[in-house]
Amino acid sequence: MRKLAWFLLWFVLLLVGCVASAQSTSPSRKNAFDCSDQSGVLCTEVYDSIGYGGAYTGHDEPSLLFYSDVSGSGNTGVYFLRVPKDPPTQPNQGGTGGTFNFQLHPAFWVGMAMCDDQSAPNPGGSPAPVGANIPCTADSDDNIYDGSNPAKARYIGKHPGAAFMEMQFYPPGWFPISCDNTNRWCSALNIDSLSVNMNTGNNGACGGVEYVNFAFITKSGVPGGPPSPLLQNGDTFTTTADTLFYNPGDLLRIVLQDTRHGLKITITDLTTGDSGSMTASSANGFAALNFDPNVNDDCAQTLYDFHPMYATSSEHTRVPWAAHSYNIAFSDEIGHFEYCDAVSAEGGPCTTHGINDPSTDVDDQGCFDANFEASFGYIGIGGCLGEDDDFDGVPYQLVWPGTFTNPKQDRLVHAQPVKFTSPLFKDREGETRDYSRIAFETDLPRIEFATNPPCQRHISNPADANPGQDCVNPPPGAPFYPFFTTRGGDEGENCMWQEGGANIPGTINSFGGSSTTEFGSLLPLVYPAAGGVPTFRFNDFRQVLKRNPCPRGN
Repeated sequence: MRKLAWFLLWFVLLLVGCVASAQSTSPSRKNAFDCSDQSGVLCTEVYDSIGYGGAYTGHDEPSLLFYSDVSGSGNTGVYFLRVPKDPPTQPNQGGTGGTFNFQLHPAFWVGMAMCDDQSAPNPGGSPAPVGANIPCTADSDDNIYDGSNPAKARYIGKHPGAAFMEMQFYPPGWFPISCDNTNRWCSALNIDSLSVNMNTGNNGACGGVEYVNFAFITKSGVPGGPPSPLLQNGDTFTTTADTLFYNPGDLLRIVLQDTRHGLKITITDLTTGDSGSMTASSANGFAALNFDPNVNDDCAQTLYDFHPMYATSSEHTRVPWAAHSYNIAFSDEIGHFEYCDAVSAEGGPCTTHGINDPSTDVDDQGCFDANFEASFGYIGIGGCLGEDDDFDGVPYQLVWPGTFTNPKQDRLVHAQPVKFTSPLFKDREGETRDYSRIAFETDLPRIEFATNPPCQRHISNPADANPGQDCVNPPPGAPFYPFFTTRGGDEGENCMWQEGGANIPGTINSFGGSSTTEFGSLLPLVYPAAGGVPTFRFNDFRQVLKRNPCPRGN
């Protein structure tokens, strides 16, 4: 069976001997899935850098947020999603062929904020700045602490420990992104946490990195290998006959619901009739890293049931360590493919730059050549998966669906868009409800650090000279940045969202027709910081709409 290649090669090269144990608390030397290195290209973007010497590790995430003040909107959800198809024209090394999904995004996902008492902003039972540490009460808006005054009861530094769940979908066709070298998609439940006390600045277990629990969606609902951050091994990232796969064009129903022992995700392929699930439970091997600022290489984890954090979803329900402001969201992960004509070694840096690159850049890392890809039956083009600091890679070109005005030419060389409904949720009475409003959000200000001139995103503590200056959308050097549009009810479907350009056939609302008009203005966010004084930053552009323009309906 195929490996989940985007991680596995680096896993083999970089994994530091994890020690398997059946106990609830297990010793190990280091977290296997380290979000601060090349293996973490699919991690959640954090408020501050955790990469190489404080460098950005690459998480450009155009997102669609769903809001409702009705209880249940923050911890349940049902999406319908149409798996996108690749174009009939194959990609080529010169960039003149088709553009496949793996070149646009190594993953897209639906997300939700989760409880994790060992995670930032105030983990491990440590005292908050004022008063005792406050544990996370699952499925409750009592967890909302977003005030900026440290003397007040609802100061953000007192926020319970938080994680973020990403239900990720992976496209086929290219190592090391895909589960399949031909045309099948797969998916996995990821839960990202941050072992940092933001009030003191202390890092916790394993050097304070962001860490991930990971498990494929399987037909049996049982992980193929340990999901936990310290016990992950080759089986964790190996697909089997039990893994749930999807064909391009399949219609999926994705159900998110809390259970007694953690969040359960159930996916039914309505086209094939296959279904699978995964529960983020201690019984399935999910775990939290024990926060301890006095350890580095040796650390421990405790098996853990991960439950949704909030009852509702709004501007006040966020993960206080994340760059984004959201709870319930759909997000794409872009900015991870650049053409490369030659490499020093498979998985290493690019030595001969590809199309769109004037020369090899410092961001041309995690590269594989065309012969290597073809030898394993993947699409035979060379490329790099490192962070795209200068926004010159494939996802920033006019290669998305709907970027050509001629529909036939567009479909010939561009992938079909991912299409999905607004989610529905269950209220306290068990009634199915629509989200009443939405927001568009992208974390471009957070990642425009290497542009010339760079985005001045720091408002205070620290402060830039001119906060907000040179924070732009699209980013410098990018001819295009994808955005969300809506389409009518074709193929028997209700109103659906789609991602790409303004000219996707069937589009009924393009929200101004560009990323600039859609994602709106700079969003100031407050974060806890050491010394009792919070930090304020522009990490996102966000536009909130007062109504949901694409309700699913009951």
